[in-house]
Amino acid sequence: MSPLILASASLSRARMLKAAGVPFRIVPAQVDEAALKHESIGKNLDASRIAHGLAAEKALAVSQSHPDAIVLGADQILSLDGEIVSKCTSEEDAAVLLRRLRGRSHALITAAVIMRDGVEVWSHVDTSRMVVRRYSDDFLRDYIAQAGPALVRSVGCYELENAGVQLFERVEGDFFSVLGLPLIPVLAALREQGVIAS
Repeated sequence: MSPLILASASLSRARMLKAAGVPFRIVPAQVDEAALKHESIGKNLDASRIAHGLAAEKALAVSQSHPDAIVLGADQILSLDGEIVSKCTSEEDAAVLLRRLRGRSHALITAAVIMRDGVEVWSHVDTSRMVVRRYSDDFLRDYIAQAGPALVRSVGCYELENAGVQLFERVEGDFFSVLGLPLIPVLAALREQGVIAS
């Protein structure tokens, strides 16, 4: 079977692949995500194309230095009323974002790309609708305090598999995609690529 490299340092993505029994190793992609995102926004690309482009760039960067491997790249984009929202870098920024999201819905776009020898052989983009409840300021303060540094690991400052699930009134979409990887389609693609048994 062909070796798989996950071109991401995401703990959530690694946990999902490991739990699914997929053999892989991690080689985080060294790309300037902020610059790539800024360039894509400047070209007026929609959120789906931006997510796909970022996932592809990550996979390509790793694939070029590991030509014999199958490389999986992934990325997520949060779109709030058409505005692309970037990851927060501090708890203060997270508090501002979580107040903006309160009582509103946003789209969470998750993209995954597989590269082999620098060539894209598969991709998938999935959109989830995230409906945030009208939580109290007291709840928000407690949530931020409990989450700590983990708060800024995800683009929306929430991890649905942890206390972040309490932020939501409703989630419409694939659970795995919300966590950062459209796992069922990815597993099907990995079977086709000979990474896991069919």
